[in-house]
Amino acid sequence: MAEPLSLTDARRLRADRARQVADVLRRQVLFGGFADGALPSEPELMIEFGTSRNTVREALRLLCGEGLVERCPGVGTVVAGEKYAHGLEVLLGLAETLGGHGEVTNQVRTTGLIEPPGEIARRLEVAAGERVVYIERLRRLDGRPLSLDLTYVARDLGGPLLAEDLAHNDIFVLLERIAGQPLGRAELTVEAVNADPHSAATLDVPRGAALLMVERMTHLADGRPVDLEYIRFRGDRITLRGTSRRGPRASPG
Repeated sequence: MAEPLSLTDARRLRADRARQVADVLRRQVLFGGFADGALPSEPELMIEFGTSRNTVREALRLLCGEGLVERCPGVGTVVAGEKYAHGLEVLLGLAETLGGHGEVTNQVRTTGLIEPPGEIARRLEVAAGERVVYIERLRRLDGRPLSLDLTYVARDLGGPLLAEDLAHNDIFVLLERIAGQPLGRAELTVEAVNADPHSAATLDVPRGAALLMVERMTHLADGRPVDLEYIRFRGDRITLRGTSRRGPRASPG
C-alpha cells in the first residue's frame, strides 16, 4: 500500500499539475483558441483536465501573472492581452510579419557612423578601422512598444540607408533595394534576458521584466554579411514560433 503524500509533496504535485494545465491553456490563449475571448468555467476545466478546482485556480493565477488573462467577478476568466507570433522560418522584417495585426512604426532614437567593437567588425567582415552604421529604433505596434532594435550595417549599404525613411520602413526592404539583390539567410540566437533600466524605461516594462533577446546576423543572397541586430522584444507581446524537422543524427565524436 502506497504511503500517503506529505503536505509538501501534495503541494508540489499540485504546482506541477497547474503548470501543465497552464501550458495547454496558454497556447489556446495565444493563438485564438477561445473565439469569444472567454475561457471555460472552472468546473469545465476541472473535467477537461481531470484535476481539482485548486489546481485549475493555480493554473489561472499563473496566466494572470503573465498578463494573458483576467479574472472578472461574475464573468469568469477572459483573455486580457494578445501576443503576436513572429515566425522564424522566413526572413521577414517586423512590418512584413506583423503588418496584418496593426500599424508598425519606428522611433529612430540614434543613427550614425561608429568605430565598431572588434567582434562587430569581424562578423560584418569589415576591415580594421573601418566604420559601420549604427541604428537604434524603438518599434511599436499600434502605438504600443514592442521591441528595441540595435542594428549594425556595413558602411557602403548603411550610408544610403540613413537617407531613407526609417520611421516607416523595414530595414530589410530598404537594404534589398540599395544592394540590388535579395537577402539570403540569417543566423539567429534567442534567449531570455532581464530588462535593464534603460530597456525597461524605453519598452515601458518594469525593471527586470522578462524580454526575448534575439541576435540576428543577416546575409545577402550572395552570402555577404550585411546586418547584425540585437533585438529586445517585450516578452508579454511576442511569441517566436517555427517548424523543426528531424535530420540526420550527428556521428558520435
